[in-house]
Amino acid sequence: MKGIILAGGAGTRLYPLTMVTSKQLLPVYDKPMVFYPLSTLMLAGIKEILLISTPSDIVNFEKLLGDGSQFGVSIAYCVQPSPDGLAQAFLLGRDFIGDDACAMVLGDNIFYGNGFGRALKCAAANAEKNKRATVFGYYVNDPERFGVVSFNEEGHVVSIEEKPRNPKSHYAVTGLYFYPSGVSDRAKGVIPSARGELEITSLNEMYLQDELLDVQLLGRGYAWLDTGTMDSLTDASCFVQMIQNRQGIIISSPEEIAYNNGWISKEELVDAANRYGKSPYGVHLHAVAVGSVKY
Repeated sequence: MKGIILAGGAGTRLYPLTMVTSKQLLPVYDKPMVFYPLSTLMLAGIKEILLISTPSDIVNFEKLLGDGSQFGVSIAYCVQPSPDGLAQAFLLGRDFIGDDACAMVLGDNIFYGNGFGRALKCAAANAEKNKRATVFGYYVNDPERFGVVSFNEEGHVVSIEEKPRNPKSHYAVTGLYFYPSGVSDRAKGVIPSARGELEITSLNEMYLQDELLDVQLLGRGYAWLDTGTMDSLTDASCFVQMIQNRQGIIISSPEEIAYNNGWISKEELVDAANRYGKSPYGVHLHAVAVGSVKY
């Protein structure tokens, strides 16, 4: 399975912070925002990743992440000439995806919760083995701001709508999607919306109409944070700070995930820790390497 991080857009809601850098390179407490979606794909077991960003920002992602080898993965890069909708990612990444199943995560989405890795692996297996798509639903108080999914009495998906005036449920579709092989062909058939974009909701509707769409609900104990506004960016940093300081863990550390997955050696983990110097992040990686971090 392949993975895509969509890290484009101008981030105008975060001006002036994003006037000289990508939103996904801003800090969320102790690490760049892009570390969080990268970690999500790695927790799903995905090692081949394509990062899509703007012509001006792509070089900075390459400086930060390189070819991905320090994380035990392979990272390729693709320029998005203009932000023409989320489904555009599967057209830009067509050659990268090939005949494989593919997951996509939005670069400003952060997920956290016990058992999240298992949920991700189930979604990946559902796409690869069962040839079905999976999206993740999260209960929100203001569903009219999101893509909304609704269910029948048996719990089966019956509708998915983009920012409905009268939402049929309170379950928003998060920025994390798993699709079986052939997703680029389906994306090619997406008709631009009234605002001229290739909507991800339209792509999801295709799978729903063919009875190939599953929704995995993230219930109590899970956090989903969209860091696209000043307040949500601050809230995300405070959340990460609180969890890490209280529990002595690091949320979304690609090097730690790679080490636990057996993708990098202890020596490579120590090298990574040394690159970060005496920062709390580097100190934590050293602790992981010597086995003093307990879960």
